[in-house]
Amino acid sequence: MNLLNVEKMSKSYTEKILFDQVTLGINEGDKIGVIGINGTGKSTLLKMIAGIEEPDEGSLVKGKSVRVEYLAQSPDFDENLSILENVVIGKKAEEEYRNLEGEAKAMLQKLGINDFDGRIDVLSGGQKKRVALVRTLLTSAEILVLDEPTNHLDNDMAEWLEEYLNKYQGAFIMVTHDRYFLDKVTNKIVEIDKGNIYTYIANYTKFLELKAEREDMEMATERKKKSLYRMDLEWMMRGARARSTKQKAHIQRFEELRDRKVIEKQKNVEINALSSRLGKKTIEIDHISKSFNDKKLFEDFTYIFLKNDRIGIVGPNGSGKTTLLKIITGNLEPDSGSVEIGETVKIGYFSQENEYMDQNQRVIDYIREVAEYIETSDGSTSASQMLERFLFTGSMQYSLISKLSGGERRRLYLLKVLMEAPNILILDEPTNDLDIQTLSILEDYLDSFDGIVITVSHDRYFLDRIVERIFAFEDNGVIRQYEGGFTDYKEACRGEASSITAKPKSNEADNNEGSVTSKGKPKEAKLKFSYMEQKEYNEIDEVIAKLETDIEDLDKQIEESSTNYSKLNELMEQKENLEKELEEKMDRWVYLNDLAEQIENAKTKN
Repeated sequence: MNLLNVEKMSKSYTEKILFDQVTLGINEGDKIGVIGINGTGKSTLLKMIAGIEEPDEGSLVKGKSVRVEYLAQSPDFDENLSILENVVIGKKAEEEYRNLEGEAKAMLQKLGINDFDGRIDVLSGGQKKRVALVRTLLTSAEILVLDEPTNHLDNDMAEWLEEYLNKYQGAFIMVTHDRYFLDKVTNKIVEIDKGNIYTYIANYTKFLELKAEREDMEMATERKKKSLYRMDLEWMMRGARARSTKQKAHIQRFEELRDRKVIEKQKNVEINALSSRLGKKTIEIDHISKSFNDKKLFEDFTYIFLKNDRIGIVGPNGSGKTTLLKIITGNLEPDSGSVEIGETVKIGYFSQENEYMDQNQRVIDYIREVAEYIETSDGSTSASQMLERFLFTGSMQYSLISKLSGGERRRLYLLKVLMEAPNILILDEPTNDLDIQTLSILEDYLDSFDGIVITVSHDRYFLDRIVERIFAFEDNGVIRQYEGGFTDYKEACRGEASSITAKPKSNEADNNEGSVTSKGKPKEAKLKFSYMEQKEYNEIDEVIAKLETDIEDLDKQIEESSTNYSKLNELMEQKENLEKELEEKMDRWVYLNDLAEQIENAKTKN
């Protein structure tokens, strides 16, 4: 049964068109995920469905008995009421047949809120969002409208919400960047792109396939229209006259083709990673401890970061993850222990909160404060080109920052951090408020980043995609290490020894190189490739072949330069570096192929 329809709706802000005559229906059982880059109008669409905003044109039609409940990105509360009172207020009808307070308390506890009678105004922004989520879920609405419901949820909380929504009997429409979450709870994807809405009866993975098919069909149609336009243009240039009905129709077709919106295929954005040279000494954490009041966050933690480490930090909200990052960056002192930073270390810190931005400053000037030009492997790249690669069009670059959406400002801040060319990137919840396309750009960037990445994230997909080791905050101040990405970590926690043989290590077991040898090989191999290992395994034969070819070429040049001592020394040094790199790659080749063989043997046994 149809619950709600958006019919021929249009919406603009100043000169920016968000929606142009779009139509959307919500039916019983629909579990809809809305995606699109920041600034395309995702939150605006939700607000119009919830009745918070009105469209410029068109209408929203819903059934007489259909109730809609809205979870805002920044929810409002009555600060004169307690946490529990804010959740149950206005829900007397539900109280008649439900133990509303009991359900509210159980949900709040699941989301880490235990002081039910506490004041709402003393909660952090993330805690308030979780209280608002409970308030929304407890309604008996036919449609839930959820704007970024997974923001500020740790991994266990996100999994609880995932399970709740899978069992939910009503319909919902939500905006979220969490791709695993989208995959598991949605049965319909709504994509907002250039003022249009495209609906796919699919979860996120299937949507990617269907979108590619749609774009291919659109491009094929566009090619046909271009051919027709060229033919009609030649006909018009020969002096066409509208003497007959047929000729008039021909001229009309030409004008329609001429004035049509040209469809452009979405470009794959490639950004060469920027970084500064990182010396042998990186960051050395030596027996640090930190507590707040009576709560022990971590105790006697030691770790030396290796070049190209990819570390993901997970744990419950409030466990001390951000505190650890602040100690590493020097923004906070440990209670005991020390952190030593190498002389060549240049940290880029992407914090949870955006830095101050002058609202009257132009977007491009904000980036130019860092650099007008930067050097990449492809040569010199301008600030404008980097902005374009980060989805800021030419016109947007000269807009004021005040005109950007919250997500666009977040993306701009991220670009500024990357433009500083750090060799150690520290990312605190980088996926919050970033759209999926920007996350894909960031992930591709990190693939080629020649430095250390340390990230706190609740985004399970992002962790699986990027990290190779997990620091897990556990009870009583313990930070425990697990090899692999987030899925590997969860499997280890469940005790699935059949898929992972590497055992977690406590802090006390850490030595100067974490859990890796000087060659970068894990001491205990897990029987599953991480994402980065799989990528390396697929490419390593070609990499080795190229290194061998380069060394052969250098040998020829060395023979030809036997009398040019200056040139000879330079070539010999290049050869020495390549041979060293080849030796390291051969070690990796042996390790990866051994691991691949173990994986195959394990599959055979199973």
